[in-house]
Amino acid sequence: MVLGSTGTHVGDQVTAAALRPLTRAEVRSIDEIAIGEYGMPGICLMENAGRGAAEQIVAHTPANEIAILCGGGNNGGDGFVIARHLELMGRRPHVFLLADPGKLAGDALTNWQIAMAGKIACEVVDERSLPSLQRKLADAACIVDAMLGTGASGDPRGAIALAIQAANAAKAFRVAIDLPSGLDCDTGSPGNPCFRADLTCTFVAEKIGFDAAGAREFTGTIRVVPIGAPADLMNRYAASESNGG
Repeated sequence: MVLGSTGTHVGDQVTAAALRPLTRAEVRSIDEIAIGEYGMPGICLMENAGRGAAEQIVAHTPANEIAILCGGGNNGGDGFVIARHLELMGRRPHVFLLADPGKLAGDALTNWQIAMAGKIACEVVDERSLPSLQRKLADAACIVDAMLGTGASGDPRGAIALAIQAANAAKAFRVAIDLPSGLDCDTGSPGNPCFRADLTCTFVAEKIGFDAAGAREFTGTIRVVPIGAPADLMNRYAASESNGG
């Protein structure tokens, strides 16, 4: 069966938009299988995710000055990739790292180093510079939340909590990467605070928590961004629903 641009099936393959909402464990499993069984380097998955999210941001807002709030994990790594691609698309990204760059690791560290080498505007935020960040976010046209990913649970704390509060108070167009920081992937329960997005660029498939009552107040419009995992894996995973998991 072949459908047009609004369809979700091409031949016998299932696209990302056709997958049912996933739990954090299922998303982690897809990443692990793509890397371990199909030989896809994790940095390729991060690159695909970040480029796709950047394309969605450009499609949804005309803002030139874009503030990108990055945490110290892979969600922050996605943010560094997004910044690089936004610059290639003619926008002016400014990365705010809410973590110790000395503690970055793996693919996130690699993409931070690429951003620094590429002279993308990057700033490390600590407690002393939080007031300055709050002023800059108040003037931002677009704010991207790449702070906490699907593995996070509980209330955001410290600098990330303050950054969320400042972002929510701004008049900017707000974009969440994978899910809003503070929103539980599985339950959809918002932490205190929780990033309020106008647009959520979520990877692989929607998350099961997005269907919870009140969750859409924080996700806004949702767009699924493929990460380039092989169609064979997506088909196998989609089939797991009809096969009882």
